[in-house]
This record gives sequence, structure tokens and C-alpha cells, in this order.
Amino acid sequence: MVRNQDTDNSVADLELFRAQLYLLLSRLLGAPPDLELINVVKNLYCDDSPIGEAISELKLQITLENLEKSVEEYNELFIGVTQGELIPFKSYYLTGFLNEKPLAELREHMDLLGIEKTEEIKEPDDHIAFLMEMMHGLIIGNFGKPLMLKDQNNFFDNHIDCWAPKFFDDLERANSARIYSPVGKIGKLFMKVEGEAFLIAA
Repeated sequence: MVRNQDTDNSVADLELFRAQLYLLLSRLLGAPPDLELINVVKNLYCDDSPIGEAISELKLQITLENLEKSVEEYNELFIGVTQGELIPFKSYYLTGFLNEKPLAELREHMDLLGIEKTEEIKEPDDHIAFLMEMMHGLIIGNFGKPLMLKDQNNFFDNHIDCWAPKFFDDLERANSARIYSPVGKIGKLFMKVEGEAFLIAA
């Protein structure tokens, strides 16, 4: 799994690990790869856990593709001429349409938590990358104090676990996915770990 090699098993370090993995997924899914991101991925630490093995697959794939092909793959998956192979929004996965009730519910929850979308972001708030970024922020306190686990669990259950595992499974299996197939695998495994950990902590 991704971690700082000199960390111990303290709660703070475990929370930091979770936050960093959410942030990595957010960056991978929020915009086409650039050289900075590719270098970050190439330098990730991996162990022999299932998530660590999936990260090893990602590192291998990213070394096999040049930057131009990586950007092309992202565009095929998420943008396309009219739309990409996948539509990475909570509302779409739950209703088949964009900008429906699941988005309104998310925005209500964001208001309660003091989360505001920056003006330069034009996509709806329920994009998978934004939700991953929000979880990162809720863990480390970007929107005030870090949330208690029960409140993180509430956000996760209502806005992520209800659809993200299916999205990540679709991404792992997508026809256009080479680099992004292991990204889907990482996300799917991480969502399972998070869901089980929240159940244990409840």
C-alpha cells in the first residue's frame, strides 16, 4: 500500500495514509495525467497487500505509456467527442441522468460541512474526483477540524459507497483502460477496505 516508509502504526499515520490515497485517486481521476503526476506514481511505495499489488500494476502501466497516450486514454474514458466511455458522476450512476436528486443531496451535505466548490471548476460537484478530494479534506481538516470517524462514515455511505465501487469496477474493465484499469482496481479495493473499516469502528 502507499505509505511513507518511515511511518509507524499510530492513528494519525493511518489517517494520513487514507487521506493520501483519496488524494491520489482524486488527482488521477480529475484531470489528464501530466509529468508531475507520472513522476509521483513512479515513486509510490508498494507492499504485497492487494492495494499495493494494484499500485505496482499502475506503476508498470504508466512506464509503458508515453504522456501523449496517457492523456489520450483519459480523454477516451472520461471526455470523448460527446461523452467518454464512463460518466463519473454520482447522479448518473444512481439515476441514469446528470444533475438529479443525488447531486442536490450532496450539495446540502456540503453546505452543512462548509465545503464550497471553487469557481474555476465547471463540472458538477458529484464527480468522483471531487468526492475523493472531499474525503481527503474531511480526514485532514481542510474544511475546518478533521471529522470524527462516524461523520466521515456518514459522508462515505451517502455519497461514495452507494455508487463508487460500481464506478471503479467499470473503470477496471473499461475497453479504453490501460493505465486506468489498475486505477479502477485500486479504487475498488480501497472502497471495500474503507467500508469494512467503518463497520468495525461503528
